[in-house]
Amino acid sequence: MGAEPYDYFVAYEEDVQAALEKLRAEVFASGEYRGAEYGPASPEEALEMMDADGTGSILDIEQITSTPDFCCAAPFTSDELEEYFGTERPTREDLDIGDMFWDELERGQARYMTVYENDSPKELYFVGYSFD
Repeated sequence: MGAEPYDYFVAYEEDVQAALEKLRAEVFASGEYRGAEYGPASPEEALEMMDADGTGSILDIEQITSTPDFCCAAPFTSDELEEYFGTERPTREDLDIGDMFWDELERGQARYMTVYENDSPKELYFVGYSFD
């Protein structure tokens, strides 16, 4: 089985780690991740159960970092946003045409960006690939 892409929108928060934690809680509660059928009691237990394969979801991402790393989400840089979307303040409409970034993502890592509406932050968009 190859790496599977995932993406999520969550309401904008200045504290991106807090937004990630809320998103992980929502995904865990929804049961929309690999290993949910085993009934883990927490996201951490789900990760333990799935071992190196991971859950194929944002549950695999535990923290925000400034640069890409395994089990972490890092922001797209200003240069990357300009390259992929032609702006440092992408809207949902910009995301529809700027999907070149998928080729740059590594397995087991995630990236995020702020999505704007009327020039104000509206959402955070997390994207990544599963480990396998």
